[in-house]
Amino acid sequence: MNILETRNISKYFHDPVEFQVLKDISFAVRKGEFLSMVGKSGSGKSTLLYILSTMDTEYSGQLKVDGQTVTGQTNDQLAEMRNNKIGFVFQFHYLLPEFSCLKNIMLPALKLGKYTAQEIESRAYDKLKLLGLEDQALKPASKLSGGQQQRVAIARALINDPHIIMCDEPTGNLDSKNTAIVFDTFKDLTRSFGQPIIAVTHDEEFARNSDRIIEMRDGEIV
Repeated sequence: MNILETRNISKYFHDPVEFQVLKDISFAVRKGEFLSMVGKSGSGKSTLLYILSTMDTEYSGQLKVDGQTVTGQTNDQLAEMRNNKIGFVFQFHYLLPEFSCLKNIMLPALKLGKYTAQEIESRAYDKLKLLGLEDQALKPASKLSGGQQQRVAIARALINDPHIIMCDEPTGNLDSKNTAIVFDTFKDLTRSFGQPIIAVTHDEEFARNSDRIIEMRDGEIV
């Protein structure tokens, strides 16, 4: 089953001169697939990721998430869909340093408002346990190591049970040991829970060990 599909996605930048950054991108991501997007800086992979995540709506072509066409939806509709169906992991974890790990993970679910605060707290503990961090639950995020902070960011991305997780250089700030831990976490999520993951990465080993690689060059899939 395809969880995400693109059809002929193209995008132009207009400043300072007109430049086509994406050219007729068409591909699909299946449920339970761990996909890496690679390519040199300027190849268009991060631009494409932001379109896939619906954060960028200035493009031509069609994007479907979970069988639903999201191209052309209003900002409010897209925000609701993102919170429900897409988890995002950035290169920088963007945790609130003074908040506990638990509270950081709970925030997207509190915003969504689908469960009570008590249920959300229980779900947040479950995600921490899944990532081997339950003993860090009440510690301020600022007191964690870089690798632990990134795992908390992954738990936060999982809290609303997203249909797909998208990552922008998720190991870009990590040493080799923590990169391996984060990679193994992603692999386990796809294998054990059927969680689809798309990761933009410059890490060749990370990409090589994922299920599929999409290589981009000059705005095209090669």
